[in-house]
Amino acid sequence: MSAELSILRVALDMPARQCFDYLCEPSVGGSAAAQPGCRVRVPFGRQTRVGVVLELAATSVVPAGKLRPIVEVLDASPALDPQLLRMLRWAADYYHHPVGEVVAAALPRLARLGARAQNMVEHWHISADGATALANAQPKRAPRQRALLEHLHSRASASADELLEFHDHWRDAAHALAARGWIASSEQPGPAEPQLTAPESAARNAPQLSAEQQVAVAAINARLGSFASFLLHGLTGSGKTEVYLHCVAATLERGQRALVLVPEIGLTPQLVGRFAARFAHNIAVLHSGLTDVQRLAAWRRCLSGEARIVLGTRSAALAPVPELGLIVIDEEHDSSFKQQEGGFRYSARDLALVRAQHAGVPVVLGSATPSLETLHNVSLGRHQRLQLPRRADQAPPPLLTLVDLRQEKLTAGLSSTALQGIEGHLTAGGQILVYINRRGYAPTLLCTACGWIAPCRDCDARLTVHHAANKLRCHHCGAERPLPAQCPTCGYAVKPVGQGTERIEETLAGIFPNAPLARLDRDVVRHHADLTAVVARV
Repeated sequence: MSAELSILRVALDMPARQCFDYLCEPSVGGSAAAQPGCRVRVPFGRQTRVGVVLELAATSVVPAGKLRPIVEVLDASPALDPQLLRMLRWAADYYHHPVGEVVAAALPRLARLGARAQNMVEHWHISADGATALANAQPKRAPRQRALLEHLHSRASASADELLEFHDHWRDAAHALAARGWIASSEQPGPAEPQLTAPESAARNAPQLSAEQQVAVAAINARLGSFASFLLHGLTGSGKTEVYLHCVAATLERGQRALVLVPEIGLTPQLVGRFAARFAHNIAVLHSGLTDVQRLAAWRRCLSGEARIVLGTRSAALAPVPELGLIVIDEEHDSSFKQQEGGFRYSARDLALVRAQHAGVPVVLGSATPSLETLHNVSLGRHQRLQLPRRADQAPPPLLTLVDLRQEKLTAGLSSTALQGIEGHLTAGGQILVYINRRGYAPTLLCTACGWIAPCRDCDARLTVHHAANKLRCHHCGAERPLPAQCPTCGYAVKPVGQGTERIEETLAGIFPNAPLARLDRDVVRHHADLTAVVARV
């Protein structure tokens, strides 16, 4: 580092529309290697916080006497490469959001708290002096240090990732205890991640491309190494995924990596299966169903370049992908690509387009029903349109039937025509998918006497009935309360009105008791393992 550039401009994860200047002193361990994109631990008030270096500077508006030195540089090389960092700074300006929160959104929670970027596991254990101090009820005036000492005393050792789950700011207490010789740390290589391998015959057994698919693959592959945006417009079943697979294969042959975005977590296992069956390359999967430790492990594989293919939902648009060569956005029209809950709100599709432009790589937007803005960009010549007008293998289109419910007998919202169709298909040994857009047992709890409807006390929504949990829950703000047996206004009976997935499951299980049934919604799928199990049953 140049002697003139001795000030680090650091973005911290907080709603402040500014960066903070710190001194970079060679006397601080490792600080001389700080570069833009590296995470650093800095003093902030009475605590230390983890931030990301945005740039190096020679001067600061803060008086020299008030500048404080950084505590530690956490990364030997940038955790956010220049292209990704440039996109994040662009996003902060475009969405008018504090840059510290934007940059933090690109890091998994444990990385934001200081977990190592390398797959080295930092283990901490209590020393003999520490055990003696704990037996003497020490330290008396530092409850956080004492809690950490007790935590380490209850086990042989604990990794840094486990301690982050124990307490967000454990490291401040650990440094104080280590200075007294009461605890110590060591580093060990982390466990090797399982390699997803494909059969050697997978590529040879790939289906033959149609003429339209060949044109699409040739057009995309011709632009590898330069920026270009394509709309792959093909109806459902036309083979868009096969086009993705061929283009990803060409990208990998160039020694580059591919980023593939899907809108829903439910699509992730299927697409992972398709990619794992075709490629013998490590695949990193990122989505909201991962635990903090799993997300950190996937992020580390992305950062190290071990993962040649990065596949995930909208947060994967912010993942580190060195030597990026191709971006694919499947179902680009889907509203799930928009982050609309708290904090940094963004469109992953739009960020992926900007990222491809900064990286100089092609981006493919696939859809059977493209969004209006994408069609507008096609008309302006910003995207090249590639069409797949036919279904693969000339499969016949689906038969659609519109049922007039005014002339039907309904059973918990299911028409007699639908139930007859389900029965006939089950008799033939087939599978049935029943879609309903409401979670819970019923969307409304109604008093049959006075017309009272269960309201949410915290927002202006109605509470949803969850029969199995015996709860009323608000799907907007998360509030919940016990399910009443009587109307709180007049004391008469209340009844659930409408249908949710829980009620439909109960109804179908009663009508078809011998048919195996799997329900898939947020109430029954809490973790990635739950989702995998349900999809495997299907």
